[in-house]
Amino acid sequence: MSVPRLGVAVLTMGTRPAELAALLESVAGQRVRPARVVVVGNGCALPDLGDGVTAVELPENLGVAGGRNVAIDELRAFGDVDVVVDLDDDGLLVDDEVFTRLRDHYAADERLGVVSFRIADATGATQRRHVPRLRAGDPMRGGEVTTFLGGGHALSMRMLDEVGTWPGHFFFTHEETDLAWRALDAGWKVVYDPELLLQHPKTSPARHAVYYRMTARNRVWLARRHLPLPLVPVYLGTWLALTVARVRSPSGLRAWFGGFREGLRTDCGGRRPMRWRTVWHMSRLGRPPII
Repeated sequence: MSVPRLGVAVLTMGTRPAELAALLESVAGQRVRPARVVVVGNGCALPDLGDGVTAVELPENLGVAGGRNVAIDELRAFGDVDVVVDLDDDGLLVDDEVFTRLRDHYAADERLGVVSFRIADATGATQRRHVPRLRAGDPMRGGEVTTFLGGGHALSMRMLDEVGTWPGHFFFTHEETDLAWRALDAGWKVVYDPELLLQHPKTSPARHAVYYRMTARNRVWLARRHLPLPLVPVYLGTWLALTVARVRSPSGLRAWFGGFREGLRTDCGGRRPMRWRTVWHMSRLGRPPII
């Protein structure tokens, strides 16, 4: 694409009005202005968001994946967006050149599907879980990766038209990996650029009551949907062992095993295993789909 047009999507549950206002101000302050800005109220009413912002209020919470699909549909309907930029409602763009750099990335590579931002708190610290690679010691090392960060990223609209949007039934957790695996299998690139910074407070995903159950359920669904059959037990066995070693909460482990059983027993949303050459490509990128 020559000069890609950016569309911003923000999902909110209405609990962070001050942070949302600050984020939208930082979006408006970018040197490259987005063609559209859509804010989706996920089961909540929205305040006055000012001129230039499209507000969509959903009657129920559809989760991260479902809510972001609504935003994509809204941006697609305008017909003037080439790249969707998803930003957490408590994030902040502290550099006014983020969209300039992002636009240039997509202008330079027509097979660029996903660009993952670096997420850091106000002190500049990046949590290990926010580095989309196994060797997470250096958050400033960019390059091609096999997954991306939900809090700040960009998605090619052409890629979404080809591989599909978010797996809405996941609700939240692992929806990014599901989309990344589909993109990689279709020949699109997933890139982590640490120069694209989204400032975001340090958090733990376990703060959500359903985190352990959905993490396990969705990981099983992910394997059932996308992995070649020989890799399914390897992948799930690896994560079972890691979870038992890492999780210290008995209630968390009970919820995790309950979600694991749920993932085995319920509909995963269709199966389309990736090609073995995609497995090899992911392995060369440093993260084979067994962990």
